[in-house]
Amino acid sequence: MGANAQGAGATAGRWMTLPRTLCFVLNGDDVLLMKRGPHRRVFPNKYNGVGGHIERHEDPLSSARREIFEETGLRVRDERLRAVYNIDAGEASGILLLVFTAWSDSRELAECDEGTLHWVPRAEVASLDLVEDLPELLPRVLSMPDDAPPLFVHVSYDAEDRIVMRFANA
Repeated sequence: MGANAQGAGATAGRWMTLPRTLCFVLNGDDVLLMKRGPHRRVFPNKYNGVGGHIERHEDPLSSARREIFEETGLRVRDERLRAVYNIDAGEASGILLLVFTAWSDSRELAECDEGTLHWVPRAEVASLDLVEDLPELLPRVLSMPDDAPPLFVHVSYDAEDRIVMRFANA
């Protein structure tokens, strides 16, 4: 099948999403989180994993590895797809977020201009000012067995702009 037969140009009336990755790097009993800088447009001063946009030439796993290296300087192993999010924030397009975990044998971090990186014991994660979906997502993701299938999640916002998460496999 050639490129034209893929139907990628048939976008009229279709829901369009921007593909992104989000990664939680593990070392021992700690998870690497970034406290996003106050200058960041998205989630300023909130703790999140690392990640970003999937580039046109990339598959999702290569994007996750690249984003981890760019933001942390770490080379990782045992990457696992843990969740697939369809995020509807009420705009003409949404976000397709692919959530990964990975292991690092090193704790030496590079400087990051997007925020500050912190190795956080899993037991202390809930006490941080997390991005709004993480209190529900992280405990699930961090307790998944290696061979577990990914979670499938739909995210939207109610009339008061509060997050609504629906887990398909819950």
